[in-house]
Amino acid sequence: MTAPTARPVVLVIAGPTASGKSALAMALAEAVPVEIVSADSRQVYRRLDIGTAKPTAAERARVPHHAVDIREPDQTFNAGDFVTVARSAIAGITERGRLPILCGGTGLYLRAAVDGFFDQPSFGGEVRKELERRLAAEGKEALYDELRSVDPAAARTMDPSKQRRVIRALEVFRETGVPISRFHAGHRKDDNYTAVWIGLRWERARLYERIERRVDRMMEEGFLDECRGLAASGLDDRLQALQTVGYTEAFRCLRGEMDEREMVRLMKQNTRRFAKRQMTWFRKEERIRWFDVSSEEEAAGLTGKVLPLLR
Repeated sequence: MTAPTARPVVLVIAGPTASGKSALAMALAEAVPVEIVSADSRQVYRRLDIGTAKPTAAERARVPHHAVDIREPDQTFNAGDFVTVARSAIAGITERGRLPILCGGTGLYLRAAVDGFFDQPSFGGEVRKELERRLAAEGKEALYDELRSVDPAAARTMDPSKQRRVIRALEVFRETGVPISRFHAGHRKDDNYTAVWIGLRWERARLYERIERRVDRMMEEGFLDECRGLAASGLDDRLQALQTVGYTEAFRCLRGEMDEREMVRLMKQNTRRFAKRQMTWFRKEERIRWFDVSSEEEAAGLTGKVLPLLR
């Protein structure tokens, strides 16, 4: 029996999109009592279901899921918010005598939930407003180019389309003269949890095949109709929640900027690129113990190899 003073054990399942993380988490639930905390920056939003591969109602009935459907698409949500939500969920799961599983592809969320978040400076907002005006006038590439010149280490970890992160990094540099990457490097980790990190790794061509099949399945399930419903309620891809692969292309299609065939092609291409960026991020996380898999069934079958790591 675990001593009351022992740090809670948290299983972290990492990997790129379509790698079988959820299948493994659900398989583990058949062997031990678990609850899942979704570390996906878009599954937090209601009505973004098909495009985020959100767990189904049946899956959520079988295994409790946290950090899913907790915000409206027009509300903001960031890594700091996720730390609060995830840590509260982990505390409750542990009290119920179950294993918390942090499962998702948003590496920053996984690391922040386990290690805590460094003390980010807060400012009056004038620099941010000026950067937002520049974004509107000059475009996202101009701001990203500036970030590459003042903080290349941070720029390498960022997607140029994630405008809020680029603006935040520039704001920190402008206000303090210190690159945001240096704040991250100086961050001291919490020791609240005993975290066991595992990752699912695929041969690239096989993973890309899975991504393409997933996009086809999304279309068959009515992804474009999901986006039409969002548009009909007054939402569009200017919102943070919808500035992500899949929804960006879909809204361009709905505006008549491309046909459905081109939309699907770009969704597949951009999702492949996204998966590549995810793996670049995860390779820098030295705590991950990688398992090579070649099918979803193989991923789900790792239960016998994972459970001994938790003892």
